[in-house]
Amino acid sequence: MSRILARFWDPTGKSHGGLPTYPWKMAPPHLLTLRQLTAEGLRPGGQGVQAQVLWRSRRYGAPGVRAAYLYDVRFALPKRHPSPRQRAALAKANQARRTCPVCTRDVGYVLPRHLGTCLDCGQEAAA
Repeated sequence: MSRILARFWDPTGKSHGGLPTYPWKMAPPHLLTLRQLTAEGLRPGGQGVQAQVLWRSRRYGAPGVRAAYLYDVRFALPKRHPSPRQRAALAKANQARRTCPVCTRDVGYVLPRHLGTCLDCGQEAAA
């Protein structure tokens, strides 16, 4: 194991804040990131962070050590899906955010809050 990988190898969590820590791509298969859980149609389900993956970042403007938090897939629950009533309420709210109060038309985008109207009505008011 290289020095860099050995630096982040701490499955007991003694030296990295009490969380088990693994190098990049060396975590056990039952530990997944939040994005990986979402891709499988799961959510953490109230469990806390179980472990972390650390790696050195060579990214411009953000050098240093980066972290990804891991959750146990065995405790994960299925994702929740909104009911038809909730979906209808969300659609109605989104429609209201796109309707200009001055010209009363659906402009196809969410109205800017600083104007409170569509861009066309905002330009007319400014002129």
